[in-house]
Amino acid sequence: MEVNKPILVTAAAGQTGGHTVRQLLEQGHSVRFIEMTSGHDAPRGLVEAVHTQTEGNPLFVTEVVRLLVQDGELGAEQVRETDSWTIRIPEGVREVIGRRLNRLSQRCNEALTVASIIGREFALAQLKPLIEEVTEDRLFEILEEALAARVIEELPQSVGRYQFTHALIQETLSGELSTTRKVRLHARIAEALEELYGDDADSHASELAYHYSEAEAMIGSEKLVRYSLLAGKRALASYAHEEAFTQFERALAAKESLSADREGVTDAETADILSGLGHAQIGLNRPKEAVSSLSRAFDYYVESGDTSRAVAIAQNPHSVDIFRGMREIISRAVQLAPTGSLESGRVLSSHGYCLGLNYGDYESAQEAFDQALDIARTNNDKALEMRVLANSANIDGWHLRWETCLDKSLQALELAAGVDDSYSNLRAHLWALYPLVWVDGDIERARFHAVEIRSTAERLRDATWLARSFLYETTLFCIAGSWPSARDVSDQGLALFPTYTWLLGQRALLEHQVGDVTQSNVYMRRFLDSRGAEKNEIAEYLTPVILARISSVTGDGDLFDIVQDSTPPLLSSHPFAVFLGRCSLALMAVQRGDVSLSGELHRALIPQRGTFVASADLAVDRLLGLLAQTMGNLGQAMGHFDDALGFCRKAGYRPELAWTCCDYADTLRERDAEGDRAKVVALLDESLAISSELGMRPMMERVLSRREILKA
Repeated sequence: MEVNKPILVTAAAGQTGGHTVRQLLEQGHSVRFIEMTSGHDAPRGLVEAVHTQTEGNPLFVTEVVRLLVQDGELGAEQVRETDSWTIRIPEGVREVIGRRLNRLSQRCNEALTVASIIGREFALAQLKPLIEEVTEDRLFEILEEALAARVIEELPQSVGRYQFTHALIQETLSGELSTTRKVRLHARIAEALEELYGDDADSHASELAYHYSEAEAMIGSEKLVRYSLLAGKRALASYAHEEAFTQFERALAAKESLSADREGVTDAETADILSGLGHAQIGLNRPKEAVSSLSRAFDYYVESGDTSRAVAIAQNPHSVDIFRGMREIISRAVQLAPTGSLESGRVLSSHGYCLGLNYGDYESAQEAFDQALDIARTNNDKALEMRVLANSANIDGWHLRWETCLDKSLQALELAAGVDDSYSNLRAHLWALYPLVWVDGDIERARFHAVEIRSTAERLRDATWLARSFLYETTLFCIAGSWPSARDVSDQGLALFPTYTWLLGQRALLEHQVGDVTQSNVYMRRFLDSRGAEKNEIAEYLTPVILARISSVTGDGDLFDIVQDSTPPLLSSHPFAVFLGRCSLALMAVQRGDVSLSGELHRALIPQRGTFVASADLAVDRLLGLLAQTMGNLGQAMGHFDDALGFCRKAGYRPELAWTCCDYADTLRERDAEGDRAKVVALLDESLAISSELGMRPMMERVLSRREILKA
């Protein structure tokens, strides 16, 4: 496209030749407009919310056009003669704004300049004490002048409140001021607003913190620290973790500048800031940073004798990674909390979690939970009772005690209606979902819990739990073979969390199951890359089993080096991780035909028969059957396959049912006893019907190759 060539812009969509008006203006083109808008002299194509971008700030093109009309550069006569005119949009939109502002009185520009430092929105009451020697009536007249010029507009249903019609107008006004003048104005605004708000100043902490931050060079950091800390606490209470993080970081930086001569020394205010910062970092899924912040706050509270606040920090971290990093703090807090107190009960609940997760000590964990539960029931504290049950269910799940895991989770959820503890609620839903999928094969009941997790995570704006919620829903659709729904939820999750290892692994497995080579390669690369970018406990557990499962689909053993390198740490961890590590090695042993390792893993996995590894779409009974077949024990393999068929049919786990039918058929073909051929044909037909309906091309190809052999 030739630069500066006149371009015709139609009224229909504000675009031509595949280029938007914004793009044309950015490229410096002249623009020819056609059609008039009824009611005012601006081309319709520009009235329909067409924007141009200048330095990242939106400005309606219609405002530029209106100005050109007012300046006489574009009139109705010119528009009617569409074949004979072109106009030149001014090079800088700031120039257009400047010309509009120049038409205003000096007093109006002065008032608007002060307003631009207040913010995009401002109130008459805020502006009045900042404009010297002007009565309220006169100030109102000045604002009416700006309203008439469309520089500002009244906010609907807000008497005395205005906003600049465009952010660029506000920035143009403030940009004319020197840095020194801006700092002085921010100082005046901060002090004036603080006086205006009076006893209600704390509820405007975020606004005041902003102005005190901008004025810090002139008036110091003391009030900046105070209002940033208050603003951070208010943001944290409403689960606005990003805002809270910003406020606490600003408060911490300001506090450290106040204590520059006492580097490394923490006082009560700094400890409060660190505690808030740590909780904001938990909500943003930054576990290492959170543990560091909380540890510093905890140490101060202990040293200063404020045991109540020290114990509060240790009471309820919200994720596996946080619990792992906080285990020493939690152990110390157990000794600090008064025996038999509710504080002690809450810390014991966290302590039980740490014992069961970090140390694999199930019995000691249960002792801690029992003590905490006794305290909760003695004091009739339903919130503590729910927390203990949810944490205890979590440890039961990690130790593969599925029956008690589900029972405790459901007990916790029965208490949830009268308790305000969103994180215990999340944990209870999660550890009800797991046994329902892994043992009971009840997708619909599990889906209810997945939806509740998503809803609660969205309300909390918690990145960790929200990412997981997309994973759980994707997994439920995958194990049922509902690939379009799985892709839809997966896309939503990855749009928000593009490096979430577990979700990328699940998507890579999905694309391999349906045989989309292009997409499977894309997600496989992203999955492998994410393992270094995002370190977290659960991803480390699941990576080997997902890679091994993908290898079993493709028949390609190139990934087994990663499986072998990733598995050993799991085998020395808690039972859940050990179990997943053994499943990974079992898939590898089968594919390699390793008889010795298959026998060892068969014995180790027997206690988990009748379960299902949802994250890898794998029935343990089928895996046991493959191990037995590799060992040459075909009769035992058939028994395992029969169990897998029954489980998958009842649960509706159709992709895994198709794989089981095919593997069972292979075992029968190898045995080749009387009547086996007919069973082989029936199993292959069932597998082909399912895989054809679900679009599982690798499975279809595998079945068709075996049917071809049968014909021979």
